[in-house]
Amino acid sequence: MGEQPLPIRFDGQGDQARIATLVLEQGGRPVVVIDKSLVARLDQAIDALPDDLDGLILASGSKKVFVAGADLGEIDRSDDNELREYLEDAARVFQRLSKLPCWTAAAINGAALGGGLELAMHCDGLIGAPAEDDRPYMVGLPEAGLSICPGWGGTNLLPARIEPCDGILRAATGKAMTFDESVKAGLFDVACVMSEELHDAARFWIGEQNGKGRPERDGAPSRWIGRPSSIEGVRHGLKMCKGTLPKTQAAQAVAECVEIGLSEGWSEAIRGERGRLIKLRHTPEAKEAIARFFAKSAKSARR
Repeated sequence: MGEQPLPIRFDGQGDQARIATLVLEQGGRPVVVIDKSLVARLDQAIDALPDDLDGLILASGSKKVFVAGADLGEIDRSDDNELREYLEDAARVFQRLSKLPCWTAAAINGAALGGGLELAMHCDGLIGAPAEDDRPYMVGLPEAGLSICPGWGGTNLLPARIEPCDGILRAATGKAMTFDESVKAGLFDVACVMSEELHDAARFWIGEQNGKGRPERDGAPSRWIGRPSSIEGVRHGLKMCKGTLPKTQAAQAVAECVEIGLSEGWSEAIRGERGRLIKLRHTPEAKEAIARFFAKSAKSARR
């Protein structure tokens, strides 16, 4: 028997908006990471959603993070074909969120890094709040810091959510933002002052969107660089920041994927990310950076 789907809660009945909250959790672990099991459980949970929803909130069962990123160990153990299949399958599942006929909002309560932020950005809205303990947390795409690149659309999503040149530079350098920096950058559609406001704010935001009508869907996320509202700004941003990008293969891969998204569309951009991530992880720079990451993680675990 397979693992249980992720839990789903429902708010509102009758004349009230019917909003589901889909909770990302991993059996009592203190943090949530993306792995094959979580992707499969998310897929099952989306299967279980009713057709008449007025909205979906994607939330985390962890009090420490939203999603800390992808399980790098699982990725590192996979051969190229296994990794390509995994990246493709997770992309398919993430994009199911972008195809739902109702408005969707990610309720970000803690660190949202790498694949965790990419998953959140497949939702229509990002609703952010400080951590419960008020400790600063990080949001961003740190892959370039490991000499690799995003694999689930980050290069085409982040520059559509914040100032384009800033988004491209951050993806190309792996430089994440604190929660406060994310608020100033305009990443969140709603930024709460207190953590306990988060889910009410997400429900209110969905209600506001429903007042404008149902979302129009074409399979791609509602906020990505190829939308008419973003494309010219991203073209200008890429032109402005190209000369300041680091002279690294990871930064070059990010810029190339932005260019692919602008000229060839969402599906080709994601395909481009996958191919570059798989290739980059074999470079000496990536092998060394990933080895340092594992060594640092092991040292922290022994404390």
